[in-house]
Amino acid sequence: MQGAFAEHVHALDAVGARTRLVRTRDDLSGLDGIVLPGGESTTMTMLMERVGLLEPVRKAIQSGLATLATCAGLIVLASDITDGMSDQQGLGLLDVSVRRNGYGRQAESFEASLKIDGMNGHEFPGVFIRSPLVERTGDVKVIATYQGHPVAVQKDRILALCFHPELTTDLRLHREFVRLAGQHA
Repeated sequence: MQGAFAEHVHALDAVGARTRLVRTRDDLSGLDGIVLPGGESTTMTMLMERVGLLEPVRKAIQSGLATLATCAGLIVLASDITDGMSDQQGLGLLDVSVRRNGYGRQAESFEASLKIDGMNGHEFPGVFIRSPLVERTGDVKVIATYQGHPVAVQKDRILALCFHPELTTDLRLHREFVRLAGQHA
């Protein structure tokens, strides 16, 4: 496993969801949703490929599996990674172009108050750590922006974020993911 999965497990437990770690294709069976966490996108896709999860995860999400993708998870879903490694393979399921570390390296990490559609005007604490920059959007709904750039997008049952909600005490986005996971594809 790689990425900020433990923090997502904690947040999902806090909103009453049952969780399990996905390490093999058999672990995908019976899931209502999947989290693609923050971490390092190249490492994540290489590990998924090595253990035979890349194609099964792609097919599950294409079939309507609810998905919460944060930071590197958004990069893994993107149809275009403008500065990825030449052999970087992602899932290509979200019609966005992203630039890795688009908001800067670790030293430029920051927090920003975000207005997210559906949050009744209450701002959400966005934690940006080596976050991707969404440079282009296609067939997705932009649900939050920061300085004119999309930082949260949605497509059907996919919720993809440039920031890390799992590093805050605000559980609204995890609740929304659980709601999406409860809908039938």
